[in-house]
Amino acid sequence: MSTDASAARPARPAPNARGEFARSFAGVFRYGRHALELAWTTSRALTLSLAALTLVAGVVPAGIAWVGARIVDSVVAAIRDWPVLGTAVYEPVLGYVALEALLVALLAAAQRGLATCQSLLRAQLGQRVNVMILEKALTLELAHFEDSEFYDKLTRARREASSRPLSMVMRTFGLAQNVVSLVSYGAILVHFSPLAVAILAAAGLPAFFAEAKFSGDAFRLFRWRSPETRMQMYLETVLAREDHAKEVKLYGLGPLLLQRYRDIYAKLYREDRDLTLRRDAWGFGLGLIATASLYGAYAWIAVAAIQGTITLGEMTMYLMLFRQGQAALSAGLSAIGGLYEDNLYLSNLYEYLDQPVAKPAGDVKRGPDPADGIRFEDVGFTYPDADQPALANVTLHVRPGESLALVGENGSGKTTLIKLLTRLYRPTSGRIVFEGRDLAEWDEAALRDRIGVIFQDFARYQLRVGENVGAGDVERFEDRELWVEAARKGLADPFIRELPAGYETQLGKWFKDGRELSGGQWQKIALARAFMRTRADVLVLDEPTSAMDAGAEAEIFEHFRTLTRDRITILISHRFSTVRMADQIAVLEDGRIVEHGSHDRLMTLDGRYARLFSLQARGYR
Repeated sequence: MSTDASAARPARPAPNARGEFARSFAGVFRYGRHALELAWTTSRALTLSLAALTLVAGVVPAGIAWVGARIVDSVVAAIRDWPVLGTAVYEPVLGYVALEALLVALLAAAQRGLATCQSLLRAQLGQRVNVMILEKALTLELAHFEDSEFYDKLTRARREASSRPLSMVMRTFGLAQNVVSLVSYGAILVHFSPLAVAILAAAGLPAFFAEAKFSGDAFRLFRWRSPETRMQMYLETVLAREDHAKEVKLYGLGPLLLQRYRDIYAKLYREDRDLTLRRDAWGFGLGLIATASLYGAYAWIAVAAIQGTITLGEMTMYLMLFRQGQAALSAGLSAIGGLYEDNLYLSNLYEYLDQPVAKPAGDVKRGPDPADGIRFEDVGFTYPDADQPALANVTLHVRPGESLALVGENGSGKTTLIKLLTRLYRPTSGRIVFEGRDLAEWDEAALRDRIGVIFQDFARYQLRVGENVGAGDVERFEDRELWVEAARKGLADPFIRELPAGYETQLGKWFKDGRELSGGQWQKIALARAFMRTRADVLVLDEPTSAMDAGAEAEIFEHFRTLTRDRITILISHRFSTVRMADQIAVLEDGRIVEHGSHDRLMTLDGRYARLFSLQARGYR
C-alpha cells in the first residue's frame, strides 16, 4: 500500500487553463434546472414560499432607503417650518417613521421566513438526494462495484452532492433577490447619475472573476484526489471497526496505518493551503477596487449635497443605496460564483446518476423443460480490463435431484461460475440454459427467486437473528414461522434458542446489547437463510462451512442433500471428504474444466483430483 495513492497517475492538469475555465463557466446554470426541479418535486409549498419571500426581501430594502430619505427631508423641513406650523410639523415625520418601522418588520419577517424554509427544505432535499443515490445503487451491476473508477464517482457523489442541490437552490433564490434589489436600487440611483449605476456594476467584477476561477481550481483539485480521499476513508474504517480490531492490535498495525492516514492528510492539506492562500490574496487585492469605488462615490455624493444639487435626505438615501447596492452586487456575483461551483460539484452527482445500466432484456419466468435442469454450454467469461479469461469453454449439465461439486484452487473460476449462473455477470461467450431457456431470456427477479446461494463471504447483517435468516426471502422477511423452519433445516435453531432473546436477539456490536456469533454459528445462519427460499429449485453452497470442522461440514452436507433431493445442489468446497458425496465433480484449473465425473471415476483416472484427494486424506491419518 503506497503512501502516495496518486503516484501511479499522471501529473495533475494545470488548473489555470483559461480555455477550460471559460468552457466550464459557460455551463454555470447547466444543473440549475435540475436543482430547482428537485426542490419543486420535494416540496412545492416550500419552493413557492421561498420564491415569494425572496421577492419581498429583494424589494423592501429599497423602500426602506426611500422612506429614510423622506424622514431626513421631513426633519429638515420641520426644523424650518417649526416657528410657523408648530406641532403640526411632527405628523409627516412620524408618519414616515411608522412606515419605515413596518417595512423593517416586514423585511425581518421575510428573512426569518427564508431561514425557516431553507432549514426545512435542507432536511427534505438532503434525504431526497441520498435516496436517489441509493436507488441508483440498486440498479447497478456487480461489475460497477468492482470498478475502482466507479467507486471514485460514488465517493464524489456521496461526499458533496447531497448538500449541493440545496446550496444551488438557495443561491438561485439569493441571486433573484439581489437582482430585484439591484433593479430597485438602480431605478432610484439613475436619478442621481447613470454613471453611478455603471460604477456600482463594474466595481465588483474583478473580485467575482477571481473567485469563480479559484472555485474551478478547487473543484478540479477535489475531483482529481478522490482516490486519496477514499483511501483515508478506508483507513478510518480499518482503524475504527470491530471486524479489523483484532488483527490491527495483534500485528501492531495501528501506528503504521495511522501514519499513512496522517501522510495523506498532510499532502491534501498542502494543496488546500496553497489554493486558499492564493484565493484569499487575490480576493483581498481585487476587493480593494470595490472599496475604492465605494468611497469615491461617497465623495461624489457629498460634494453634490454641498453644492445643493441634492437634498440632505437624498444624500443619505444615495449613500445608503450605493452601499447596499454594492453589497447586493457583491452578493449576487458571489451567488453566481457559488452557482458555478455548485454546478461543478453537481456534475459529480449526475455523472453517477447517469451511469449507464444495461436494461434487462428477459421477461420469462418459467422454462419449457423443468426436467432439463442447468446447462453450461461452452461458457467463457473475462473480467473488465483483465488480460486472461476467468472461465473458458466450460460445459456442464446438472439435472434436478443431482448434485455438482466444483473443485479447484483459489482463482480457478469456481465462484465466477456461480456469479454467471445468478446473472450477477453475463457470459462473454457461450450460454447458460435453465429449464431449457437461455438465462438472457429470463426475468432476473424470477430467476434469482429460483436460486438460493450462500457465498463464503456472505453478509453478516447487524440486525436481529430472525431478520438475518429472513433476508433469504424479502417477501417473507418478517415471517417468524418460516424463520424457525429455515433455521431448523440449517441446523441453527438449537443455538438460536439459547441466545438471550432467541430470534429477537440483536447481532453484531454496532448497536446496544448486540451479540457476536462464532464463525460456525454465522455459517449456520447463512444456511438457514438459503432455506428461506422455499421456491428455489437450485441451492448453491460456495464454501459456507469453511469455519466448521470436516465432520460438521460432512454432517451438514448430508443433511442438506436429504432436504434437497428433488433440487439441483451445487457445492464448492476444499474438503474432499464432502466433495466425494456429490453426483458430479468438476475440477477447474485456470478457468477450464480439466477433469469431470463421479468420485469413483476420477479416482480411477488417477489424475489431479485423485492426487489432491490422496494428499488430503493422508493428512487425516
